[in-house]
Amino acid sequence: MDRLSNTVRPYAWGSTTAIPELLGTAPTGEPQAEMWMGAHPGAPSRLTRPTGTGTGTGTGTGTEQALSDIIAADPERELGPAAVRAFGPRLPFLLKLLAAGAPLSLQVHPDLAQARQGYADEESRGIPVDAPHRTYKDANHKPELVCALTPFEGLCGFRRPAEAAALMGALGVDSLKPYVDLLRAHPEEAALREVLTAILSADPDAMARTVEEAAEAAERLGGAHAPYAQIARHYPGDPGVIAAMLLNHVRLQPGEAMFLGAGVPHAYLDGLGVEVMANSDNVLRCGLTPKHVDVPELLRIVRFEATDPDILRPEASPTGEELYDTPVDEFRLSRYVLPAGGTPVDLTTAAPQILLCTAGSPLTGELTLAPGEAVFVPADETVEVTGTGTLFRATVVI
Repeated sequence: MDRLSNTVRPYAWGSTTAIPELLGTAPTGEPQAEMWMGAHPGAPSRLTRPTGTGTGTGTGTGTEQALSDIIAADPERELGPAAVRAFGPRLPFLLKLLAAGAPLSLQVHPDLAQARQGYADEESRGIPVDAPHRTYKDANHKPELVCALTPFEGLCGFRRPAEAAALMGALGVDSLKPYVDLLRAHPEEAALREVLTAILSADPDAMARTVEEAAEAAERLGGAHAPYAQIARHYPGDPGVIAAMLLNHVRLQPGEAMFLGAGVPHAYLDGLGVEVMANSDNVLRCGLTPKHVDVPELLRIVRFEATDPDILRPEASPTGEELYDTPVDEFRLSRYVLPAGGTPVDLTTAAPQILLCTAGSPLTGELTLAPGEAVFVPADETVEVTGTGTLFRATVVI
C-alpha cells in the first residue's frame, strides 16, 4: 500500500481552521476547503513507491508519481480486473475531506443518461470544456455522500410546498407573497417548478431588494429562519437565498451522513465531513454563486418532488465495519472505529481502496496513520489494520 500526498483546494467558502486542526498543522489564515484523495485529473494524489517494485509501503526512495499515472500504466494490477470491466481503466470515485466555513453553491447533478446527452451536445457545439458557460465537463453522473466529522449543516431536497409557504410567509415580505400563493395553490410538482423558475428568472435588482428584506426579517425572527439570514450574509442579493427556503434544512451529528442522488438540489452550509463521489465535475448551479447558472438546463435536470431528509447512520457488521449503504456502485464508504486491544481487521479485497484516518493512530501494514493521512491499497493487496482510532474505507461495488 502507498501513503498518499494530497492537494488541499483553497476555495473561498472553505474553513480556515477545520482541516489544519484535523491534520495538527498551523492555520495559514487562508481558506482550506477540500483535501482530495484519488486520481482525479484536477488534483491527483501523489505517492512514492520504492524503486523497482510495483507496490510498496510508500516509505521508499523511488520517484514521486501521480496516482492517476500509476493506474494508467497498469489498470488491472492497481484496480483489479473486475473493477476495470465495471468502470473502465480509472478509479471511479474521489474521496475528500470537506470543510465548509461558508455556504457552498446551491446545486444539482445529472443522472448518467443526462450527463452523456449533455456532454455530447456541448461537444458537438464546440464549447471548450473550460469555458465558463460550459455545463458538462464529462459524460459521467455525480452521486455523492457526505459523512459528518463535526456537527454539519446542509440543505437537501425540496420541502413540502405548504412548509415552504409557511416559512416564506412568516417573513412578512410583500414581494414573496406571489411565491407563497403559488406554493399553496398548485399541486406539488407544479408549485415547486413554478416558484423555482420565478425566483431564478426574476429581475436581478428586484430580487436583490427581496433578498435584503427577507434577510432582515429572518435575522429578526431567528429560529427556523436563522440559517437564511446567515446565508444572505455570505451572498447578499443572491436569488439562491430565496431558493434555499424551498429546501429541507438538515443538521448532521458526527457519524451521520446524507446521500445526494441525481436531480436533488442541495448545498453544504457549515462543518467538516468526509465526502465521496463518483469521479465527475458535472454541476448545475441554482444560486449562491457568482458562476454561470444555466436556468433552462437546470430546470430540465431538477426533480421537483418533496422528500424527507434521509439521514444515514452506519450499519454495523460482525467484522467491525460500519457501512453507509447507498444505491450506487462507483463508491462504497464504510467506517471502522478501532478499540484499544482489539483484534486485527483484515481489509484485503479484490477492489482498489483508499483508507483515511480521522482519529487516533491505526497501523496498516508498516504504516502508522495520523489524522488526515490516507493510503491507497491496490486490488488484492493484503492489508490488516491494528491499533486504535477511526478509519474510513472508500472502495467500489463489484
